[in-house]
Amino acid sequence: MQTRVLGRTGRAVSVIGLGCWQLGADWGEVGEDSALAVLRAATDAGVTFLDTADVYGDGRSERLVGQFLASHDVPTGITVATKMGRRADPHVADAYTLDAYRAWTDRSRTNLGVDTLDLVQLHCPPTQVLTRESTYDDLDVLVDEGRISAYGVSVETVEEALAAIARPHVASVQIILNVFRRKPLEQVLPAAVEAGVGIIARVPLASGLLTGRYDETTTFAADDHRTYNRHGEAFDVGETFSGVPYEVGVAAARQVGECTPAGATTAQLALRWIIDQPGVSTVIPGARNAEQARGNAAAADLAPLDAATLDALRDLYDTRIREHVHDRW
Repeated sequence: MQTRVLGRTGRAVSVIGLGCWQLGADWGEVGEDSALAVLRAATDAGVTFLDTADVYGDGRSERLVGQFLASHDVPTGITVATKMGRRADPHVADAYTLDAYRAWTDRSRTNLGVDTLDLVQLHCPPTQVLTRESTYDDLDVLVDEGRISAYGVSVETVEEALAAIARPHVASVQIILNVFRRKPLEQVLPAAVEAGVGIIARVPLASGLLTGRYDETTTFAADDHRTYNRHGEAFDVGETFSGVPYEVGVAAARQVGECTPAGATTAQLALRWIIDQPGVSTVIPGARNAEQARGNAAAADLAPLDAATLDALRDLYDTRIREHVHDRW
C-alpha cells in the first residue's frame, strides 16, 4: 500500500483509508462482529488511516475502533482521525468553545482508549466557526495540553476549505471529492499543496452510487441516510449521494462503469481517480463487510487512469452532473 504524508501532521498514511461512519449508524445495521471484521480486513490489506467521529452512533464507531486497537495483534503505525462538534445541541457557532472542545475530546479519548488523539477535525461546523481567530487559538490550546496531536477541519464548501487552509496550524482538510464532485480540483487542492495541508477525500463513492450496484428500483433501510436524507432532511444533502439526484446518479454511474478496465470494479476505478489527483493525501471509503474493505484497498494497486478515461469522466461530469452540484458547494 502506497503511503503519503498527511499534511502538517507529518504522519505517513495509506492512500486508501477507511471511513468508519457506517460502523456507528446511519447506514443500516452493522453488527459488532461485522464492524470488527471490516477493521481487520482493511488493516490487513495495508490501510493505516481510520476516520471516525464522536457523533457516529453517539460514540459507537469510536468505541469499536478503540476496541479493535486494543487487540493484541493490530498492525503498528495506524493513525486515527476523529471529529467533534456535531453533538452540540443546538448546533450553532456559540457551542464551539474551549470548554466544549475539552469535553468533546476527553470523551473521544475515552472512547478510543488513548491519552492523545492523533488528529481531531471540526465536524462541518457553522462557517462562522471556521472564520474566527479564536477557534484556532482554542485548538492550539488543546495541542499544548496534550489532548490532541494535531487538528484539521471537515467542511462542506470550497470557501470553507480555503478559509481553513489559510490558517498556519491546520494540518488537514476533509472535503467531498469524487467523480461526481470535482469542484475542489479548481482551487482547494492547489491551495493545499502550496500550504502543505493534507487533503482527506470523503464520500468517494457518492454513498455507493459509484459502485455501480444500484438501479432505479434499489431501496435502503429506514435507518439509512440514503432513505431519510435525500433532500437534506437531517443534515447537508451533499453528504447523501454527493447531492446528486438519485436517478441522475444511477444513470451516470452506468457510464462510469463503461470506463472501468478489465479486472477492476467501478468502485476501484472511482477510488483510483481520486488517488490520481495531485494534493490528495488519502481517500476514506466506508465498508459494511470485510469483502468491501478488501476491494476498496485493492484500488491502490490499479495503474493510474489513462488520458482517454480521464477525458470521458470529465465529459460525463460536465454533461450530466455539473448543473446539479457545482455551484452549491
